[in-house]
Amino acid sequence: MEWTYNEDLPIYSQIAERIKVMIVSGQLKPGERLKSVRDLAMEAGVNPNTMQRAMGELEREGLVLTERNSGRFVTEDEEFILMAKKKLAEEEIKSFLKVIAELGITPKEAAEMITKLEGKQDGTV
Repeated sequence: MEWTYNEDLPIYSQIAERIKVMIVSGQLKPGERLKSVRDLAMEAGVNPNTMQRAMGELEREGLVLTERNSGRFVTEDEEFILMAKKKLAEEEIKSFLKVIAELGITPKEAAEMITKLEGKQDGTV
């Protein structure tokens, strides 16, 4: 997995966001043990302190839990993960609607465009 970073946001928050997406999308399963901070930092090409800060953020949000002497695990609370997924989706939709509004497109027009584009991806027209 390749890690790329945006200079506009702190790296630790970008890492936390990426891991959060991995959790809510099911790439990381409920109860799954995460790699060590050192291993994740090496994989992501960052300082272990940066990865530790990202993990702390995920722990504060409740998506990652630390078990003493056993490591970090994805929460097993599937309902909580679903709520986090919906929250992330809502944030993306709000951002999308803001951009669409700046283009002078109404939410209804955007929905029609999405439906039309989705049909093209499915092979229907």
